Amino acid sequence: MTWTRTYQEAEPQRVNRWLAQSGVCSRREAEDLIAQGLVSIDGERVDDPGRKIQPGQTLTLAERAASVLQGFTVVLNKPTGVVSGQPEPGYTPAVRLLTRAALVGESATIPDAQMSLPPLGRLDLDSHGLLILSDDGVLAKAVIGPESALDKEYVVRVAGRIDPPTLQRLRHGLELDGRKLKPAQVDVIEGQVLRFVLTEGRNRQIRRMCELVGLRVMDLKRVRIGPLELADLPEGRWRVLDPGERAALIAASTRSGSASRPEAPPPRS
Repeated sequence: MTWTRTYQEAEPQRVNRWLAQSGVCSRREAEDLIAQGLVSIDGERVDDPGRKIQPGQTLTLAERAASVLQGFTVVLNKPTGVVSGQPEPGYTPAVRLLTRAALVGESATIPDAQMSLPPLGRLDLDSHGLLILSDDGVLAKAVIGPESALDKEYVVRVAGRIDPPTLQRLRHGLELDGRKLKPAQVDVIEGQVLRFVLTEGRNRQIRRMCELVGLRVMDLKRVRIGPLELADLPEGRWRVLDPGERAALIAASTRSGSASRPEAPPPRS
């Protein structure tokens, strides 16, 4: 699939800078694409790494550029008892679950012990659900970079009293490590099951938030990162992230958190 976009800014801009700002690749990667003849403007191949694109012109990346840029990214439904990244004594790292037997769909690559696939946003040992593992630098910036606007959704079963004041404190007004938390979306799904939507990822944030209001987390599952949903991927199984999902994550990371979030059910107090 080729990537095509018309430049809408008022002033000309260097191609490598615009591609980086658009979240497509880094400036250096853009220069490599130009050197390989994979970039064109209005149908004319770009050979000069300093070339500027003019307002109204259309830039196209050749289909082969996708394989050059995207690296390897997988979506895993991580079970509890598995660590996201660096292995801890006695525990299994998530990358070890990426076997051919656990694959859903097809993949030309089956990771081995030499392949580095860091998690893009960790899940605690005692949490489970959606985990992205990737060596794609552009995607990493989109998902966990300091300027990312992607929100994350969790389904959390708790013990303790849930009432309107508790929900209000969870949504706004808590502090961790001396810093005020960003507003969170917290709704009751049913009974003792809550839905959290966060736009930040502090260490064990949901568990610590619940402790501050007298709740104890019994189960925590991540079900969405921006537009990417866990859906029906079985626990312990994995699949390859497709190019459309990658593009959607990158695009959503530059918008407000609400732009990447599916319409939520009305909150219950």
